Amino acid sequence: MTHRVLVAGASGYIGRHVVEALLQRDYRVVAQLRPSAQWTLSHPNLECVYGELTESAQCLQNIQACDFVISCLASRSGGVRDARLVEYDANNRLLAAASQWGVQRFLLLSAICVQKPRLAFQKEKLRFEAKLRASNLPWTIIRPTAFFKSLSGQIARLQQGKSFLVFGNGTLTACKPIAEQDLAAYIVEQLTDASAIEAILPIGGPGPAITPLGQAQLLGHLLQQPIKIRSLPPRLFLIVAAVLSPFGLVFSRVRDQAEFLRIAHFYATESMLVWSEESSTYSEALTPESGSKTLSDCYQQIIRGDVVSELGEHKLF
Repeated sequence: MTHRVLVAGASGYIGRHVVEALLQRDYRVVAQLRPSAQWTLSHPNLECVYGELTESAQCLQNIQACDFVISCLASRSGGVRDARLVEYDANNRLLAAASQWGVQRFLLLSAICVQKPRLAFQKEKLRFEAKLRASNLPWTIIRPTAFFKSLSGQIARLQQGKSFLVFGNGTLTACKPIAEQDLAAYIVEQLTDASAIEAILPIGGPGPAITPLGQAQLLGHLLQQPIKIRSLPPRLFLIVAAVLSPFGLVFSRVRDQAEFLRIAHFYATESMLVWSEESSTYSEALTPESGSKTLSDCYQQIIRGDVVSELGEHKLF
């Protein structure tokens, strides 16, 4: 019998790749999509439902029970209210539906940054993780490191002759980024892996870990041009956030702007690797790896112009 899998957040950056990976493995998939999604998925084993789980679970009420649930829901902004609505409220509605169906596994895509929670979206992620772990359902929590997309934003700057921006000396942080297709394959593999039940699984891509300065050096090599480095002090984010914070008590927009600055400071100063309590440091050795695509592969695709737009009609097979 072919299992049915609900993928929540299927119109997101990772969610659509998870849907593809499931369909390639002959699962029947129910994809929960934002009503405003500008692309469609087409496959005989795919059913699409449209609706915002931040508002209600109505979009799930008329679908046939599923055997597995994968949540790829994630706050797009990281704002305080958005974090609560997406990371906790929407996932909570999803958990209620999964409990009603008695699913064989609830798999949550979380993030490795929750190891040192200082931000609203991190705390809401952990709040739902705790709710899931306390449920009666078999669960798996996956905490990936950085995505290639988040490390590719400065290529256009360099092609225009601009400098590569780093914080401090460019070695304050490091990560083992993972390709979206490799992460999606890893997620699907865990669905039927008994050892992944009641497990929190950090995961990165092929090492070694790379710093922002290392990214600049790699791009210089691939672009075959000297790279100008411009250093910015990360403490500026906290200074401006501190100035805005009193106004955030009255104005929600200002509160979110201050939160965005704190998010920027976090990513400028904290590595996306497993945190070792024993040594009180981020550990490259303790960060598991999966997949085969490297950051260099990704950069070369972008430089060649081989990357396909995420928009437009999307058909499989």
